[in-house]
Amino acid sequence: MSFSSVWNTVYPIIIAILFFELIIIVHEGGHFAAARLMKIKVNEFSIGMGPKIFSFTKGKTKYSLRWILFGGYCAMEGEDNGSEDGGAFCNKSLPKRMLIVVAGVIMNLVLGYIILCISTARSDGIATTTISWFEDNAMSQSTGLQVGDEIIEVNGMRIFTTMDMSYQFGNDEDGKFDMVVKRDGKKVELKDVTFATNDNTMHIDFKVAPKAVTVGSVITQSFKQGCTDGRLIYISFADLIRGKYSIKDLSGPVGIVDTIDNVIDSERDSQSGKIDWSSLIDTMLSLGAFMTINIGIFNLLPLPALDGGRLLFLIIEAVRRKPVKPEHEGMVHAIGMAALLLLMVVVTVSDIIKLV
Repeated sequence: MSFSSVWNTVYPIIIAILFFELIIIVHEGGHFAAARLMKIKVNEFSIGMGPKIFSFTKGKTKYSLRWILFGGYCAMEGEDNGSEDGGAFCNKSLPKRMLIVVAGVIMNLVLGYIILCISTARSDGIATTTISWFEDNAMSQSTGLQVGDEIIEVNGMRIFTTMDMSYQFGNDEDGKFDMVVKRDGKKVELKDVTFATNDNTMHIDFKVAPKAVTVGSVITQSFKQGCTDGRLIYISFADLIRGKYSIKDLSGPVGIVDTIDNVIDSERDSQSGKIDWSSLIDTMLSLGAFMTINIGIFNLLPLPALDGGRLLFLIIEAVRRKPVKPEHEGMVHAIGMAALLLLMVVVTVSDIIKLV
């Protein structure tokens, strides 16, 4: 086996590990920064899990680098157990503790937004939701749409980006839609806008106008794309709960490595083997933004061991006007962590089976 073939196998894994760790560092860094701002004692800030490679202490905090670069943590005094230390997490006010708990999620969303800004700024033009052209004899035009219409709602869903339109169009069965468009500055409701279908495949018979890449358009479009990504992630979680997807449809680290490998292969010229690096960077930026927003939203779910679970206990404390006993909350989080680890094992095995 040549070095080239080994490298082609290994570097997607390296990319996946480094990006995962970046997301985790940013997430835990959010907790760390908020804790320091609130004058809470941080016992240890660790990059990675498992056995320690090295560590050093600065102030009252130990900083560690560990061998398993698929994790990390910000261990605060009094986070899981009671403490009499004035700088302990458990001794701070409820609003301060809530802010610290959600700070990691906030940082994930900020990172996702920054990545989207970079991705959008690299594009030649920004696709809008304003119709610029129809095919000859376009059915959607004859049933209500016009050139210059800005599509702002499809079947009750607010449209931020062309991805939103693609999602709604792709989940339709009869090719008919109720839309709201902005026409000449006014909102217009359109009923039964129809598209031609062939073999259960709907044909989109119009194109949308591009917008110039400026500082303002990058800022606004990146925010809109973030809203689109966040909503699609939320919809996916809801569909999973409703049973629309099974465990086999989930992907863990192995599945993501395979996705990255497929992305790289798609950008490699079949003849020369050379990679279109510019296109690959654009694709990886979009994938990276989606992943970090995904992890942020997932952490906000009200499940034990996640930030959302800890936030739920703080909300319960606000309602009861007294905290849940630390040992009881700790037990719930321990069970939740075990369940999450078990789920990770099941998903990883499923990913491996799919590859085999």
